[in-house]
Amino acid sequence: MIPASFQIRDLTIRPAAVLAPMAGVTDTLFRRVIRGLGGCGLLMTEFTSSEGITRSATKTLRYLFFQEDERPITAQLFGASPAVMAEAAKMVEDLGFDAVDINLGCPAKKVVKCGGSGLLRDLPLLADIFRSVRAAVKIPLTIKLRAGWDENSIVAVEVATLAESAGVEAIAVHPRTRLQGYTGSADWSIIAAVKRAVKIPVIGNGDINTPEDAARMVRETCCDAVMIGRAAATNPWIFAQMAQYASTGRYDTPSDADRHRLLSGYYREIKAANQPDSIGKMKQFACWFTHGVGNGSELRRQVHAAKTPSEVLDSVERFFAGRVAAQAGLEQFGVAGNVDRSAVTRIVDRSAVAHNVDPHQVGASRIVDRSAVTRIVDRSAVTRIEDPAHGPSQHARVETESRT
Repeated sequence: MIPASFQIRDLTIRPAAVLAPMAGVTDTLFRRVIRGLGGCGLLMTEFTSSEGITRSATKTLRYLFFQEDERPITAQLFGASPAVMAEAAKMVEDLGFDAVDINLGCPAKKVVKCGGSGLLRDLPLLADIFRSVRAAVKIPLTIKLRAGWDENSIVAVEVATLAESAGVEAIAVHPRTRLQGYTGSADWSIIAAVKRAVKIPVIGNGDINTPEDAARMVRETCCDAVMIGRAAATNPWIFAQMAQYASTGRYDTPSDADRHRLLSGYYREIKAANQPDSIGKMKQFACWFTHGVGNGSELRRQVHAAKTPSEVLDSVERFFAGRVAAQAGLEQFGVAGNVDRSAVTRIVDRSAVAHNVDPHQVGASRIVDRSAVTRIVDRSAVTRIEDPAHGPSQHARVETESRT
């Protein structure tokens, strides 16, 4: 199981679970969703350009906005100039962040030219950056790195020992190389090797999709904490599930009502923020979150067809209203208790297609032939479970997008 807590110097993280920084995802609204659901000990901002911060670029500084109920929270920076990184880190400290993190993991081409995983090819420059940032701030300093540039240059252990000697106080390891991107499997043995090499806390990251995965990572690597990124965008309840699993050995899965409440509430917050990228953010999140929703492809279709935030909200309300109606229709004939709830909409949709009607208008009044319903249930993939990691693997660009 994941540890109950861990320490980054005098900063206590409880429980030992961290939300990974994801460009375009982990803004203040999403972070507060995660914090509200519980189980996450430390939040992190989107990775943010040190050059943009020091130029006081309005767009860049917006990524550093946070509210008090998000604490403890870390700001993550990227850049390749020791002086600029130090200045940006001092500005982050002045803004009141609890810690500052250096990004050594982003694989995007336009980021590796000026930081990210590109720095893994220049360890002397890295050493200068570590020393400069450490001297500039009093708050805890951490790093997040990849295994190396490619399979022929695995430098995670070397970078970790270098960082520790320069005063870095915790290390998060994503054990894929830059050239791997988000393909293939994360080599957890690299996390274990880093843990053996340093005395500071090591946070494991990569291929955690369930609470069982998190527990297995801790068991196999002896890491001090776990960090979750893409799986949290697909399943924002994963941190709460991990906490429940640690205490009881089991965990609940969200109901349709839970999913409706979270998606509707989150979209309303995005709309209220009135940012220029509101509609894009809604559509982006739909690509991730709806892979955990029964018949999520239909909801994605409706969201992507919308042209305004209001239309997105309307489509969400119609979709979940249709699922409630479908459930009521099945319960009328006493079959709901024998049907996987995630299959309910698929069943009714098939009936609707056969009768050339709008599936979201199908309710008890449309299902009149009980034998037909049973036949559809027999043919549908009632036991099929949508892979919660399937969505992010198709939209990994979300995590690698540069912000300047």
